[in-house]
Amino acid sequence: MPRITWTVPALAIVAATLVGCSDRPTEPTAIAPHADLKTASGSAITPRLIRELAAARGIGPLPRQHVRRPLVRLGQALLFDPILSGNRNISCASCHLPEFATGDGKSLSVGEGGAGLGPTRSHPSGTFIPRNAPPLFNLGAMRHLFWDGRVAVDEKGRLRTPAGEQLTPAMRRVMEFGAVSAIGLFPVTNRAEMRGLYGNELADIPDADMQEIWSALMKRLGAIPEYRRMFERAYPDTRFERMTFAHASNAIGGFLVGELTFTNSPWDRFLAGRDNALTKRQLEGAQTFLTLKCSICHSGATFSDEQFHNVAVAQIGPGQGNGETRLDDFGRMNVTGRSSDRYRFRTTPLRNVELTGPYGHSGAIITLRDFIDHYSESDKKLLEYDPSQLEYVLQGTVLPNAMAILAQRDTLLEGVVLTDELVENLVIYMRTLTDDRVRNLSHITPRRVPSGLPVERVSR
Repeated sequence: MPRITWTVPALAIVAATLVGCSDRPTEPTAIAPHADLKTASGSAITPRLIRELAAARGIGPLPRQHVRRPLVRLGQALLFDPILSGNRNISCASCHLPEFATGDGKSLSVGEGGAGLGPTRSHPSGTFIPRNAPPLFNLGAMRHLFWDGRVAVDEKGRLRTPAGEQLTPAMRRVMEFGAVSAIGLFPVTNRAEMRGLYGNELADIPDADMQEIWSALMKRLGAIPEYRRMFERAYPDTRFERMTFAHASNAIGGFLVGELTFTNSPWDRFLAGRDNALTKRQLEGAQTFLTLKCSICHSGATFSDEQFHNVAVAQIGPGQGNGETRLDDFGRMNVTGRSSDRYRFRTTPLRNVELTGPYGHSGAIITLRDFIDHYSESDKKLLEYDPSQLEYVLQGTVLPNAMAILAQRDTLLEGVVLTDELVENLVIYMRTLTDDRVRNLSHITPRRVPSGLPVERVSR
């Protein structure tokens, strides 16, 4: 590849080119994918150059937001309390474990009725949740939540959710933290995730009646004096009798914003001005990332453009009931109804990404290195996908829909070929996005919850 020597005007032109990013971004062809960047004087890659390239992508520090402590404590209790599940046997944290960087270490989660925690969790009927459990950190900075973005704050600041008008104006006014305030509203209504098929009063409620499900949960919580006190401390101007499940979901969001926003990775320290926060090798990795197509979609403070892309990941597991087999997952199309959105999923945020595998909406790719390498000739990777990397019970579930996926693969991936050296550079860089505090989150698990039900912990 040609060696490029940058002058200050040339760098400015490239920076201007990189700023624009849309659902169909244009590749910044002014940058050779693995050029040896040099300043006009011929010196090596500099911290200043890397910061300027990052700024051109809008990659800056994460915002932090203060959350009042009584709300954080309430949200923590609710996140870990099985009281929110139909049969009182699973909590939100059962699939978002502190010990696995708020994921579960599985390709696809096992929800209600499962036994065990983490990678060993299983279901007696071999049942899986259709999508990989995404991590819970830095969600206060995200406008689109879940793989298909079905909970989102739109360009006009309006909250969009699957509940439609069931999420009343009064409930919306409770939401303090944007999309993340609504995150707790929906797993509790899902039979496979938390509500269950039978055996409890929540399961008897029709699926479409979210208001009734939420009301039944508030009745459960209100029967526990400690929860009543915690709610009224978190919302001192409102009596519990006037609260809705929006107050519970907002508290869960408040806990995630207050306790799971991480802003002290080596990359953060580098952006803050500490030149020695990154080694020379890590700076080279940053240059690779910022001059490849990667940073077109993995941009902004979270390293996600929050758009939806088809990156040719294999479909495994039970799917979302799409297609002739009912085992397919049409992704964003399930939200928008547009066929052009078929197989598109939200760009994965990259902070702490080395700890959050397996990867992709279906968890079909196990290691970070393999997931990065997948983007090199992704069409061939999909056609040659090896299911032996999956846990045994999922190996026979790979859907033979590769040609349909490739027919709508994002054009941004056309012609992308990564050498082993480039892949290694990207792995090295992405490890600089890890805040060391994420490596041990055991402190966020409460010793007990107000319901008195067991708080699950992973034994290691």
